[in-house]
Amino acid sequence: MELTEPRITTLEENPTYGKFVVEPLERGYGVTLGNSLRRVLLSSIEGAAITYVKIDKVLHEFSTIPGVKEDTTELLLNLKELYVKVHRQWAARPEPFTLRIARKGEGQVTGADVECPAGVEVVNPEAYIATIADEDASLNIEMTVEIGKGYVLP
Repeated sequence: MELTEPRITTLEENPTYGKFVVEPLERGYGVTLGNSLRRVLLSSIEGAAITYVKIDKVLHEFSTIPGVKEDTTELLLNLKELYVKVHRQWAARPEPFTLRIARKGEGQVTGADVECPAGVEVVNPEAYIATIADEDASLNIEMTVEIGKGYVLP
């Protein structure tokens, strides 16, 4: 069996994008190379995520929140869908960022209700977090956002 050495041709390249062709490859090698490349790239991505959540009047993750339709577990799962971006000039900051939600009265709580410090923004402000079902109820949440490398599937 004779193996031919693959050639790599660069089609497009700039500091943030590259398009390459690797050929010829034995049957199945393209999938193997593609999966390996994907894993390496995803493990190198730097991003921000919520790492800590404190909700007023909640002792543990199985508690109910007075006046809120969702229980704590469901609210936390909704917060996982909140995408946070830390602007590049703030990314070198060693301490985590603190975000807050302070809502009172009946209505939906979304990503737009999150109060962010300078340099941090919620990318999807339409993301649903919870529904306050009682006009006398309030929802106060404190969240910590940290920067890290790698990717974890939700």
